[in-house]
Amino acid sequence: MLKSLIGCLLAAMLLVAGAEKEAKDGWKPTPLMRTVSPDDATAGDTLTITGEYLDKSRISDVYLTMGDDTFKLQMISQSETKVVVKVPAGVKTGRLRFMVLTSGLEPQFLEQPIMIAIR
Repeated sequence: MLKSLIGCLLAAMLLVAGAEKEAKDGWKPTPLMRTVSPDDATAGDTLTITGEYLDKSRISDVYLTMGDDTFKLQMISQSETKVVVKVPAGVKTGRLRFMVLTSGLEPQFLEQPIMIAIR
């Protein structure tokens, strides 16, 4: 019982230290897209993506990728757990993966674990 209590206290201290680190050095959790609705679309359709850490302070742009082809999506709205985007004209058909460009001093492209069928 005492070991469990000590373990919980240590875990809480690490969480607080992590929050302080984010405030001090600009570290931010990694954006993660979990679902997209609808799961198939055509050019001009609006998509709703849900996940974690999707706000403007973490994501500046959203893309669809397939091989060497990349298509920037129009951002309609954005919050901590939801992004609404519009599929651009000229997007290729097939199964495309989502990718984000992170915000901040050192932006990075991060492929996401979700895909969509473009018809």
